[in-house]
Amino acid sequence: MTTITDEYMMQMLPTVKQYSIAILKAGPKKNEPGVEKIIWEHGRRNFSLRADGLLCIVCPVADGSEVCGVGIFNTTTEELKTIMDEDPGVKAGVFVYEIHPCKSFPGDSLPK
Repeated sequence: MTTITDEYMMQMLPTVKQYSIAILKAGPKKNEPGVEKIIWEHGRRNFSLRADGLLCIVCPVADGSEVCGVGIFNTTTEELKTIMDEDPGVKAGVFVYEIHPCKSFPGDSLPK
């Protein structure tokens, strides 16, 4: 494991930026007939949010739990609420969500 000095930490901490996390969970209509089309349009919207630079990291979750996905957004929690309220899956009751503020280092990414 790489050794990190106090000086390095003091240099890096001021570079963190505010982001928002959305935790997507199964909604009351998750198992109703026809949800596949709604979920497809939810995915299309995620692609658009990624292309626009708002959805930095999106992680669908398919482990059988109530959690359906996690997204890290380059926006405030207030703006994210507006974004999530307009999601086709949320509007249809297929998904519900939680929003949390968070901080991270700009440029962080998932490894290839």
